[in-house]
Amino acid sequence: MLTGAVEVARAAAAEIAEPGTVGDHVEVVLEAERLATHYFSCTAAAYPGWRWAVTLSRVPRARKATVSEVHLLPGEEAMLSPEWVPYAERLAPGDIGPGDRTAFVADDPRLEAGFEATGEEDVDAVALWELGLGRPRVLSAEGRDAAATRWHDGDHGPASESARKAPKPCRTCGYFLPMSGALRTVFGVCANEWSPADGSVVALDFGCGAHSEVDVEQPAGEKIDPPVLDDDAEIVFSER
Repeated sequence: MLTGAVEVARAAAAEIAEPGTVGDHVEVVLEAERLATHYFSCTAAAYPGWRWAVTLSRVPRARKATVSEVHLLPGEEAMLSPEWVPYAERLAPGDIGPGDRTAFVADDPRLEAGFEATGEEDVDAVALWELGLGRPRVLSAEGRDAAATRWHDGDHGPASESARKAPKPCRTCGYFLPMSGALRTVFGVCANEWSPADGSVVALDFGCGAHSEVDVEQPAGEKIDPPVLDDDAEIVFSER
């Protein structure tokens, strides 16, 4: 009886499968009374590790099973596509180009309301412009910490190669522009066009060779002895 059911299941899978891709019978799983799923290996090159699953059912007193469902399902070692990740989570720093837009995140933990709502529209509108500078949301403490960590550990932080080899730190440079707010004690902006960090956020302990108060070591002038003239030397002119 099982052999007949296997053949019925194989024929059902062969009807929808690519010719020659229904392999050996792997196992049968009893789902319920008179309901079983037969699994066959899939030999298609594009689906390694996948299996054909054919579910058969048999009504009471019936001699033959009927096909309920046919599926191609992944096995334990099947090759699967990467798990789908939402667009907003797939973005990486530097991915946004001209004309691109990021998805709006209503509950972004890095942001918080730019003012405290009082319920009075006129009062809240004034607070919005005065405290939030026209922005409905501003950086939260978590957002500031994340930015500070990223900048501190980045190319313009104190542990970078440029900072280690710099003659003096940015905090003593005349081109250093301190930031406002809570981050001014740690970061600023470089305003030196000759610096590799020009226009970027830099740590106070960052540094480069374009510091305003350093100079290159001037090499000592080469001493050249005065020429020696021999007035008694005979000068011979050749004829051409």
